[in-house]
Amino acid sequence: MKLVCLILLAGLAALPVGLHAGPIGGNGASLPLVAEGEHAWLLPAGHYHGNYRIDQPLELRCAEGAVLDGDGQGSVVTIGAAEVTINGCTLRNGGRDLTAMDAALFVEKQAANVRLLNNQITTPGFGIWVDASKDVVIDGNDLVGDDSIRSQDRGNCIHLYAVTGALVRNNSARLCRDGIYIDTSNFNRLENNRLEDLRYGVHYMFSNNNEVIGNLTRHTRTGYALMQSRKLTVVGNRSEDDQNYGILMNYITYSTLTDNQVSRVRSGSTGDSMIQGAEGKALFIYNSVFNRITGNSFSQSPLGIHLTAGSEDNVISGNRFISNQQQVKYVATRTQEWSEDGRGNYWSNYVGWDRNSDGLGDVPYEPNDHVDRLVWLYPQLKLLMHSPAIELLRWVQRLFPILQSPGVRDSYPLMSNPEGNTNT
Repeated sequence: MKLVCLILLAGLAALPVGLHAGPIGGNGASLPLVAEGEHAWLLPAGHYHGNYRIDQPLELRCAEGAVLDGDGQGSVVTIGAAEVTINGCTLRNGGRDLTAMDAALFVEKQAANVRLLNNQITTPGFGIWVDASKDVVIDGNDLVGDDSIRSQDRGNCIHLYAVTGALVRNNSARLCRDGIYIDTSNFNRLENNRLEDLRYGVHYMFSNNNEVIGNLTRHTRTGYALMQSRKLTVVGNRSEDDQNYGILMNYITYSTLTDNQVSRVRSGSTGDSMIQGAEGKALFIYNSVFNRITGNSFSQSPLGIHLTAGSEDNVISGNRFISNQQQVKYVATRTQEWSEDGRGNYWSNYVGWDRNSDGLGDVPYEPNDHVDRLVWLYPQLKLLMHSPAIELLRWVQRLFPILQSPGVRDSYPLMSNPEGNTNT
């Protein structure tokens, strides 16, 4: 027998499954549910206005054509109980008050083991906010922000605060502020998400022991903004046609970046006063040490890699720097060796030779000499790059190596692209 439950604003009549209606501008709200099994409920097709709260374990599945509409006020659905699943629902028009943390789906601290699966979310505020919960699964959701609002005034598509053990995978996020924002959250995994048309695709702050695996960012103002965190594992991700930075590392320590591909980063402006200079950098490393950066590809960007603010003592080897307008920018106080165990990186502009055919260049690759340092410090000198004076300075450097500046040195540059990329 079908069980039809009616949620009434008047008196906040409680459903057996723990759903209630909250106040919405003085209007009543109704929500019919059909029992599908123990603690399992189906929301039939229809357009349902209101704010709803779940206070008991349950599985809520939405039929095709079922829409939960917050009418621009508050959070559409707030989850206040553990062991809740919301599957295949369409949620629209949550509030846009970012201070009040208005979200389409809001998961409270006590709501552990929540599963948010295959939902369609369109809202100006936060799409999914998980607040200090544990072991949440966010899988297969499509989240869209409101591009009529300034980027900085939108909510994040997925926002994790003080969360542990979350799995965020197979989601699509676009037109929010950040695609996935993670703050003070440890031991979480982001996997196979598609993040487009955002400020930051992935944004870490003060979060440790997290994994970022196989994600794609495109048309963002920074693909992967990794900040004030340690022990991040960033493997197999792609950044395509992002602006300013493909991967930005700001105060990152003891982390691993492996097998990532960054291509076609465009120059632009971050709008961020904290970090100046946005020359289209595939990888920007700011005050980050003791990291392993291996097996990555940085290609077709104005700048392949830029290190600054004491970013020394990182292992950088086995990477591919392909067809960047400038491969390296680094003003160092001491020479940095970018090779490990007799194996360096591949540089598409390397002009050395390999007499013994061991696949390694016989001449070290040293991308930053005195001329490079002068140009970085005084950009107006770019106008003189092909002048006789600059050529004379480079000639003197070659004759008198003692005059060489401290900087990057790859003693064992790879003669061929280990990935076999034809765009070399």
